[in-house]
Amino acid sequence: MSNTHEKPRIFPASPKNFKARPEVRRIGYREVARRDLYHSLLIIPWPGFFGLMALAYVTFNLTFAALYFAQAGAIANARPGAFADAFFFSVQTMATIGYGDMHPITFYANLVVTVEVLMGLAGLALATGLIFARFSRPTARVMFSRVAVVSAYNGVPHLMFRAANQRRNQILEAQVSLALLRDERSAEGIVMRRFHDLAVARGRTPMFALTWTVMHAIDAASPLHGASPESLAAQNAEIIITLIGIDETYAQTIYARHSYAAQDLLWGRRFADILQVMEDGTRAIDYRRFHDVVEIEAKRSD
Repeated sequence: MSNTHEKPRIFPASPKNFKARPEVRRIGYREVARRDLYHSLLIIPWPGFFGLMALAYVTFNLTFAALYFAQAGAIANARPGAFADAFFFSVQTMATIGYGDMHPITFYANLVVTVEVLMGLAGLALATGLIFARFSRPTARVMFSRVAVVSAYNGVPHLMFRAANQRRNQILEAQVSLALLRDERSAEGIVMRRFHDLAVARGRTPMFALTWTVMHAIDAASPLHGASPESLAAQNAEIIITLIGIDETYAQTIYARHSYAAQDLLWGRRFADILQVMEDGTRAIDYRRFHDVVEIEAKRSD
């Protein structure tokens, strides 16, 4: 009788196979979003933000150019009937550049200049504040494994996933929490989405600098007890992860979140080892295998 092990096979988790959570349609959302313009400007992607700024900038100058153009001869040295001269004079006035080639010569033009400078200063201050708020907003650069695994640890099935701090600093007093979200049917036949907290083996670490393998024991007290890939898929189950901590550079609280759908849970697999010992004795972490999982081969006896 002899026990043999087959060579573990590596299952790289390719980004192409990762399925993002489907978006939920929000009916009537635009009416609500219009009331919170500041929040919308903070969360919009940078290309959209600069696109809106450019649109507002051009619209602002076109409006005041039309006001200057309405009175012939209001701007000295401007070509008669040249709307472009009025537009560029508005640009110079808004930015308080004042090249001196063109200047207002009528009471009407000076009045428009006064209004434009006031609104231009307010607009520039608002744009500066928005850009500063977007840049100074503390964010967490935490990477989560693309899949989670369910495998035995000390004889007990565990749900496990990896997290890594992508910055070269530490997240102090890091805490992670897990929740199971699934469809449940009540005794009256009503289907509701319910949250269930999942206890973790170690939900807090004083310093999160490199990697962290989060584990949840699927014992008799676990909401996942008796679950299977088929049952979780039928319940539209989802694992919600929230990680919070204090960034030592910003000295501010940061957070990261992630979720795993039922198809992102790999049963009977474990994560590949990423801790290595170099020839000089130093330890190294191979992030190239951060998302890789290994199939657990059962022992065979001859």
